[in-house]
Amino acid sequence: MIIALIVIAVIALFAMFLFNRLVSLRQAWKRAFADIDVQLKQRQDLVPNLVETVKGYATHESAVFTEVTQARASAMRATGVGEKSAAEGMLTGALGNLMAVAENYPQLKANEGFLKLQGELGDIENKIAAARRFMNNAVAEYNSAIQQFPALLVAGPFGFSEAQMFTLDADEREQTKNAPKVSFS
Repeated sequence: MIIALIVIAVIALFAMFLFNRLVSLRQAWKRAFADIDVQLKQRQDLVPNLVETVKGYATHESAVFTEVTQARASAMRATGVGEKSAAEGMLTGALGNLMAVAENYPQLKANEGFLKLQGELGDIENKIAAARRFMNNAVAEYNSAIQQFPALLVAGPFGFSEAQMFTLDADEREQTKNAPKVSFS
């Protein structure tokens, strides 16, 4: 009888350990998603200033401004990982179009305010990329943990489900393949 109680106690402690580890891993990826959310909010806050600056020089490019404004609004409404990932992909594409318009205006490219905003946007984009990598690592670790034996015996009954990674959409993948080349010659 004592041996049976000891075995049950060991199994219960082991299950408790597994449960707590899964909770920690789930919290880690949720915290990482919240960090991405902060960076995305900073980028969304920068967009109106960027649009207004470009608008001052390129008033006849209203379709691009509308696209950026709609993409920003969509990104601000998005909630889940997949929805945010898709909406932010649209915003990234729209910002790329805005920057392409800016290339056609040498006075704009020399404008100190525009250059500052462009630098801030580049910095935020780098932070977003780093936050995505961190989140995707946390999600991968969590997803692996809930699928491995013996943790899967605890994960299913206690509602631990697979988390979604923050992925690049097709436009972003294409932009990373065709990164601009810098030349000082």
